[in-house]
Amino acid sequence: MAHRILVTGASVAGSTLAWWLAHLGNEVTVVERAPEFRDGGQNIDVRGVGREVLRRMGLDERALEQGTGETGTAWVDGDGRVVARFMTDELGGDGPTAEMEILRGDLARLLYEAARDTANFRFGDRVEHIQDEGDAAAVTFASGLTERYDAVVIAEGVGSTTRELTFPGENEPRWMGLTIAYFTIPRVADDDRLWRWYNATGGRSVSLRPDRKGTTRAMISVRQPPAGEQDWDVDRQKAFLRERFVDAGWQARRVLAGMDSTEDFYFDVLRQVRMPRWSKGRVGLMGDAAWCATPLAGIGTTLAITGAFILAQELSRTRDVRAGFAAYERAMRPMVEQGQGVPKIAPKLANPKTRLGIRLLHGALRIASTRFVRRVFGKLFSRPPRAPDLSTYDGPKT
Repeated sequence: MAHRILVTGASVAGSTLAWWLAHLGNEVTVVERAPEFRDGGQNIDVRGVGREVLRRMGLDERALEQGTGETGTAWVDGDGRVVARFMTDELGGDGPTAEMEILRGDLARLLYEAARDTANFRFGDRVEHIQDEGDAAAVTFASGLTERYDAVVIAEGVGSTTRELTFPGENEPRWMGLTIAYFTIPRVADDDRLWRWYNATGGRSVSLRPDRKGTTRAMISVRQPPAGEQDWDVDRQKAFLRERFVDAGWQARRVLAGMDSTEDFYFDVLRQVRMPRWSKGRVGLMGDAAWCATPLAGIGTTLAITGAFILAQELSRTRDVRAGFAAYERAMRPMVEQGQGVPKIAPKLANPKTRLGIRLLHGALRIASTRFVRRVFGKLFSRPPRAPDLSTYDGPKT
């Protein structure tokens, strides 16, 4: 059931979708507003059913080879002493650090390079208008082109502007009470292969993670109600972080110094995307544009890869793209709703505001890291998702 399909967004979700759509016999165009493919980004992981999709694409081993080399996760105190440690090999890949830890840009490039042989990628353009004409969706681009497609899939980020063209005002975000920034800083001699996590009073945290590029990935976060910080300009966002973290302790000053010269600063106020529907006529949503679960869920990349696979399969099974969108939503909703089920208390527990709260957190982590308890703790990070049964779907056409 070949279709002519437009995908907006050339990151993990969009490129995975493009690969599967093309390999199932569809004509695919991917439009990306950035002028060229974008590398960069922080550590992400792929688990379970997402790994199976990559395996079917022949990319699982290649993704493992490009991993960050992170060997586990450790919580540290203000002097850098380890309070609790969870090693990946001891937890069978089920702990905070998964077996497949990879930089977002590295995984996105792997998927893009695999997809570009069979799908058409158009950089430096974006959708300005979509008109559902019944038998096709007429799309007007910023470049002035107008083209008709059997289906349009919006595979963009949490703040997708294209989503608002067709689903204006429908997103009812769930704010998580956590403001977070990611960026790359220079590596120093004592940076190891652990994800090191430090808690400071005031609901603040600083963490450092390894990569295989000779640098270190930093994350700083503060627990507070949202106040529109995601819409500030970068200079104001950085000034806010300097003010909040200058006295945080541990390696906060080093991280702030690295922030001044970093080239990949990313700042956001965490919120989930809650859409009552993922399609309207010939236009559908997937990935963060449809269901962003936030990094707190620990399943975002797995959802994106799995959702792309299911959507491509369902659209390729029928001439009726509306029926394909509906079948995809039925298959993916349970997994997404489970992934979005992060308790509102989770950011509070992980980011205490008082010294007593930090001591209690460290005490709980210390107990959880003992041999008799750590496997149970690890399972908290890898709850088997209510994923669709991939065995009911076909492989790529040759």
